[in-house]
Amino acid sequence: MVKKIFIWLSLLMTVHSGFTQPGFSFLTDLSVQHNFKKGQQYTVIGQTIQTNFNFTPKEAAYVWFAYYSNGKFEDKLTATARSLSTQPQQIAYTNQAKMRLKQISIGYKRYLIGNSDAETGINVYASAGFGLVLGRMQNAHSVSIDTSLYKVPVYAGEANFKRLTIDPGLGVERYLGADFYVYGEIKCWVPTTDYPSKFISQNENAPWTGMASIGMRIRF
Repeated sequence: MVKKIFIWLSLLMTVHSGFTQPGFSFLTDLSVQHNFKKGQQYTVIGQTIQTNFNFTPKEAAYVWFAYYSNGKFEDKLTATARSLSTQPQQIAYTNQAKMRLKQISIGYKRYLIGNSDAETGINVYASAGFGLVLGRMQNAHSVSIDTSLYKVPVYAGEANFKRLTIDPGLGVERYLGADFYVYGEIKCWVPTTDYPSKFISQNENAPWTGMASIGMRIRF
């Protein structure tokens, strides 16, 4: 799906380039990410590296790669016995979890006020795209549980998971000089898939994250 969208955007950029000389920008930022999913809430820092390909001064396609540090949270869970003869029938325990997210996203960006070449005033833009989240879970149980005797809600250890997302965003930027711009941006990753993972206690609509970023754009 992501591959098809990338091909479509490439074709669209090629068509537009026949009518206007496309621009090119490189962006990087420092970002704060919060996971809003109940039971998995945490706040971490990270970075996004982004390239913009301008069809016109108002419109652009973007490609970005984002990565964040480990988010830590706890789950209060209960393991249940597989057999009625096993005692005790339940074991309450705490799962110490770490979730780390990376993402690749491609999409469309449009300036609502100003444009990518403006050298006066404030630019305001909106963006929307499709992303692929590459996640990693690390779980450590507070007690040792024999999984041959008990069913556990989440497994101990490490595992990777993936999620497809929709990525809306809104930003403002200002020209600094010498083709440099400073920008602030808010965006979120809305999960569209919830492939079950035995290393995540709640898979539905998870992770659901929001980001606030500040960074620099250089125009070429």
